[in-house]
Amino acid sequence: MRFVAFEKDGQPAVGAVIPEEDAVVDLSEAGLPADLASIIEMGDAGMRAAAKACDQGARVPMSGLKILAPFPRPRRNVICVGKNYFEHSKEFENSGFDSTSGGQTVPDAPVVFTKAPSSVSAPGDEIPATSDPSESTDYEGELGVVIGKAGRNISKADAYAHVCGYTIVNDVTARNLQQRHKQWFLGKSLDGFCPMGPVFVTADEIGDVTTLKLTTHVNGELRQDACVKDLIFDIPTIIETVSALITLEPGDIIATGTPAGVGIGFKPPKFLKPGDVVKIEIDRIGVLENPVV
Repeated sequence: MRFVAFEKDGQPAVGAVIPEEDAVVDLSEAGLPADLASIIEMGDAGMRAAAKACDQGARVPMSGLKILAPFPRPRRNVICVGKNYFEHSKEFENSGFDSTSGGQTVPDAPVVFTKAPSSVSAPGDEIPATSDPSESTDYEGELGVVIGKAGRNISKADAYAHVCGYTIVNDVTARNLQQRHKQWFLGKSLDGFCPMGPVFVTADEIGDVTTLKLTTHVNGELRQDACVKDLIFDIPTIIETVSALITLEPGDIIATGTPAGVGIGFKPPKFLKPGDVVKIEIDRIGVLENPVV
């Protein structure tokens, strides 16, 4: 199934997407919670109730809706993995902006950091590059993994049983702040620096997630082009690593890393500027597009 969050009477609501009709079914009309994390937390019962609502509920045209991020304000920080594609790890090391690696191009273990919930923004929302005092705003197209089943000490063999589905994340980053503070949280957590969406797609609809292709265009120019199978640390490894220390909960979002082609990979760097448009596309999920101001 495919889900969107949208604005209803000034508040977030959740809809199940009917792709062939370009419409959604308002799940609150079927008595389901108005936030997607709560529906996910219901497990199979929540998915069955959503499917039943699709069979019986009234359709609302997508064209008339203000689409929000699938999780407009996540319950916890977005979990992120850095330097997780080989070519991007090399370009980051060579860029001069990585002050945390100690000269190690390819990490021995997943590089994990987080983004604040307040950084999340919607498809079509403006990326506020002008709020970055260091004038070094960059884009990072990423696959977002959404946890559906809570767990601690999850093995790689069991990891996908804890995944409910997927979305698209733009891990927008103020590079000079990332370098200056010798850590990544501040430079990646500015308000509006985590566009997400436009949809959440359940894992059964995706199939083999490693076959998904990710591309990023800036002003129509192809910048990033990679497959999920190219991750250094795959999704099961990430889940095993994080859950060994932290209990993962339903609705947790993991941004799995970005491929080569980010702005700092160019000489000179191609930072985002007002008027730019960033478009990230992942097979079988959709297109996340945001203007820059």
